[in-house]
Amino acid sequence: MSADWFPGIRAFCEHWSHAPMLQQIFQTLESEFQRDSDACIDAAKGLVECACRVLLQSIDDPASPHTPKSTTPSFGEWLSAAVRALELGDVRDESFKKLVSQYHKLTTALDDLRNKAGTVSHGKDGFIAKLSAHQRRAAVLAADAIVTFLHEAYLEREPDPVLTLEPYDRFAKSNALIDDNCALVASSDEEGSLTVTVSLPGGDDVELVVTPSQLLFGIDREAYKLALNACREAGQREEEVA
Repeated sequence: MSADWFPGIRAFCEHWSHAPMLQQIFQTLESEFQRDSDACIDAAKGLVECACRVLLQSIDDPASPHTPKSTTPSFGEWLSAAVRALELGDVRDESFKKLVSQYHKLTTALDDLRNKAGTVSHGKDGFIAKLSAHQRRAAVLAADAIVTFLHEAYLEREPDPVLTLEPYDRFAKSNALIDDNCALVASSDEEGSLTVTVSLPGGDDVELVVTPSQLLFGIDREAYKLALNACREAGQREEEVA
């Protein structure tokens, strides 16, 4: 079977390439799907759950969280939480509400398929309730539809820079707006720290104090590593001279 069966999942995983658990589950889904293995049912379900977790970590408001409080949330609870966090249930259009409801039914159907035929998480023998290729495809297609639905809804939002796990490049328009309208003035103190004053439109200022290690670690990890090695070598030379 071709990987073209789950383009939405692939797009989501490429967008969240910095989420290690998501990438691990995606690799499992790809390999098990290519092998025509029933284990792709488990992987598809696990990926939907992981996608909900990733989104909730990035958009859920700690002051009013939607993340399930249960230690073992159900499949439907994870999706419901993600839908609420994305504010998809607040849309008044009835046809759209029905669409959201159908995705909930998809998750239930996928969960049922997995519980009856999954061979990984439930320890069932491989010959019991063996799925046909059509059933495996249905499970993966359902998972792909759910992930695509959540991903496209997320991309339409303006991420909160305080809460999000997204990288700097995700905020291209916001970055350009700030860069065009704010000015920087920098100075250093005797201890080597850098004080940066950001002048905001309207006359307000934001003052930041940054140490060399913070600056390097936050902007250029390779430069941070280079500086660290240079400092270690300098320390070794001082010990040799002493």
